[in-house]
Amino acid sequence: MLLQMSVLCLLCLAVFSQSRAQDQSSFSRSNDLTGRCVYTFAVVSPQESSCPGNITKSETHEVLRRLTLLEGLVSRLIAGGASGTGSSGLKHSDGDLQEAYAQVTRERNQLKLDQERLNGQVQKMQSALAKLSQETEMLRQRPCEQTNTSGGTLHEITPLKGLVDHFENNSFQEMKAELKEVPASHLIPEGNRSHSGCGELLSVGDPVLHRKADAITGKYGVWLQDPDPLGPYYTEKTVWRIDAVGKDVRQLFMYEDMDQFSKGFPMKVLVLPEPVESTGATVYRGSLYYQRRRSRTLLRYNLTSEGIASRRDLPHASYHGQHPYSWGGYTDIDLAVDEQGLWAIYSTGEAKGAIIISQLDPKSLEARRSWETRIRKNSVGNAFMMCGRLYTVASYTTHNTTINYMFDTATNEGQAIAVPFKNKYRYNSMVDYNHAQRKLYAWDNFHMVTYDVRSGWAGQASG
Repeated sequence: MLLQMSVLCLLCLAVFSQSRAQDQSSFSRSNDLTGRCVYTFAVVSPQESSCPGNITKSETHEVLRRLTLLEGLVSRLIAGGASGTGSSGLKHSDGDLQEAYAQVTRERNQLKLDQERLNGQVQKMQSALAKLSQETEMLRQRPCEQTNTSGGTLHEITPLKGLVDHFENNSFQEMKAELKEVPASHLIPEGNRSHSGCGELLSVGDPVLHRKADAITGKYGVWLQDPDPLGPYYTEKTVWRIDAVGKDVRQLFMYEDMDQFSKGFPMKVLVLPEPVESTGATVYRGSLYYQRRRSRTLLRYNLTSEGIASRRDLPHASYHGQHPYSWGGYTDIDLAVDEQGLWAIYSTGEAKGAIIISQLDPKSLEARRSWETRIRKNSVGNAFMMCGRLYTVASYTTHNTTINYMFDTATNEGQAIAVPFKNKYRYNSMVDYNHAQRKLYAWDNFHMVTYDVRSGWAGQASG
């Protein structure tokens, strides 16, 4: 009986313990880190209030796994709840992206168009450059074909004329100076040739130095000899000089001969009654001819009586820097002498800078006849008359330049030529011809020099 009671008590205790354990136990199912399904049965300890030691690593991973699953569920819930209200925002974002893409596309297309346009311009420029290079090479390698017409105008080589109209500057004159020498005498009929012994200019010798100015006023000026002197006091050996730098140039130095000139010993100094303008003066038949400062008035100063013998305005002539030579210096009016008499080389507003030649009466200074050319005065460094022909010097500074143009008043025709000419001192401000000495007189950067010239017709020449 006692044994039965003990067994019954144990059974009751076991049942009680099982029910309590069931109340404090839990059962769960979840995926582990590798994705496998794990069943977990947890029972609360009836005796320990807490586990001894720290939480194990596996438990920590389990907590993190559960939190990750929870965050994923919450995110899906939020996304699902906001799906109705967020569609407009998404549509707005899509619209912004489409607009930005369209803008980028438009800019890309515009850049392509700009690139095509620039490529076309580059091709045109390259084509034009190639054409100009070919024409330049043709001019350097072949003689020039001349076209002569009447009426006092110059018709240059066909490609050359196009280039002149295009460039219109002094550098192009330098390119023309590189043309081969082309004798032009065969272009003039025999019946039109006048003044026996007065042929075309064929060559110019090297400069010969006679004196160098020793003051700044001698930077440029005029020096020459009278080719046809009159009176008992002065001869063809007498040398005349004017230093042209200054605002009131009036001094005229006279030297007995070239030897005294080279030594710097003047025999006399004349003071002119009216100031001189620039380097365009000349001496002819016992008189000094010059332009009055800041005017188109021409003066004839008698060297014997030492007074003004005549004066006259050169009709419509530009003056004081309106149409000078390329070096400037107020060289608008340049007076010259040759075998045929006294000349004026100038331009007018109506001629728009083209050189005009007028033959003057040596006593009254009246213009007897005039010719207009097609070469601009400010495109050449200087000019002179020889045998009734105008010759222009391409540059006043280039060491090896040319006499690049000739206009014949007898035939009323002009043409491009290329007679070599040297500016040894690189600032040639005056070039005049003396037919008695058969020389060119020049004032080159303080240096007073002469050049021997050779002239003639095709197949013959005179010194």
